[in-house]
Amino acid sequence: MPDRSTTGQSRPSRRVFLKKSAVLLGAGALGSLSAQRAAHAAGSDVLRIGLVGCGGRGSGAAVNAMNASPANRLVAMADAFAERIELSRQQLQKAKPDQFAVDADHSFVGFDGYRQLLAGDVDVVILATPPHFRPIHLRACVDAGKHVFAEKPVAVDAPGARAVLAACEDAKKKGLSIVSGLCWRYHAGVRETVQRVLDGAIGRVVAVRTTYNCGPPWFRNVARQPNQSEMEYQMRNWYPFTWLSGDHNVEQHVHSLDKAAWVLGDKPPVRAWGMGGRQVRTEDAIGNIFDHHAVVYEYDDGPEVYSYCRRQAGCYNDTSDHILGTKGRANILKFRIEGENPWRYDGPKTNMYDAEHVALFDSIRENQPINDGLHMTQSTMWAILGRMVTYTGKQITWQEAMDSAETLAPQQYTWDAAPPVLPDESGNYPLAVPGITQFS
Repeated sequence: MPDRSTTGQSRPSRRVFLKKSAVLLGAGALGSLSAQRAAHAAGSDVLRIGLVGCGGRGSGAAVNAMNASPANRLVAMADAFAERIELSRQQLQKAKPDQFAVDADHSFVGFDGYRQLLAGDVDVVILATPPHFRPIHLRACVDAGKHVFAEKPVAVDAPGARAVLAACEDAKKKGLSIVSGLCWRYHAGVRETVQRVLDGAIGRVVAVRTTYNCGPPWFRNVARQPNQSEMEYQMRNWYPFTWLSGDHNVEQHVHSLDKAAWVLGDKPPVRAWGMGGRQVRTEDAIGNIFDHHAVVYEYDDGPEVYSYCRRQAGCYNDTSDHILGTKGRANILKFRIEGENPWRYDGPKTNMYDAEHVALFDSIRENQPINDGLHMTQSTMWAILGRMVTYTGKQITWQEAMDSAETLAPQQYTWDAAPPVLPDESGNYPLAVPGITQFS
């Protein structure tokens, strides 16, 4: 069974943004690289990839990883469900026939499939399961000495976030690369825009407005199959369950919050408060996530972040990040600055999904490890803090959130085990109620 133990971690310190490149961020000590990993420094030999989580995002990340170098090979796959592996195998073999090398003996099914994958001959692991499992899988990868691409977010609760921080510190000591799926950090236009903000192009940042308002999330909402357990039902319909996805403000809006954190130097806020609920999806919706969140993140030294995310049909949609400063404003996703120092990015376009994998595999071959651990965990905690304040209706400090003992994990990972949330006799799942739901 997966190990759910976590390691305590003190409040993370502010990460200094390096001007040169995200490829240089968090480079760890090289002396601890194994002889096998040092052999990849020449840049011409094969790197073997294992994929854990074979849904749409995992399959897409596998293609991106193979796009990063013709010397990369996908050699192993793992997923909770056999049909997910088979569908992904068919798609990936067709897309990358010269780089796809996964046979039936290296296709692992079940909760512990990742352990079987890690026991094999893989160099790099893509983690793309539902977010709940990221801390467990990341720890196992680091213990096994594997480089990792970790899809966002990296946790759904504070104990998971602390476990990820600890695993990433150990990865540094081992000279392992950890690259995050927070892909905007690898987009050329966004990186240049953020760097200009950090260099003072709009003066002192006084406020950030960030939104991720879009249509309803996916709900398979399929009829329960005969003899299907509640655990299997929730695992197949994972997005609407907070324990698996973290809620949509964690699973998706984390991208927006990551950009907000980035322009503020990855310094965490002091406190947050907000409001949210499930207003529209009440008749046929399953699970227990909200459909809207609005959160204010505060600092003692001035800046405030106004965060909005909504997943409702028929509403005004907007995904944007606006940075307000004393000398102007920046529109991050338009790559534009207005005010005293007007500027617009006109450089080359980049496929950020490919770029993050190019950075990962180049770092391995060049013996220059990347470690995105601090910012990917802090940005995930921004989102978790946001959920905490909308679920409870309370003002909560960053330190209180980081120290939270609330875990969203089940007691065990088996198909007949009880998930953390269960339906009532009418099939409805309990929702958090602001003002009544307690922070813990």
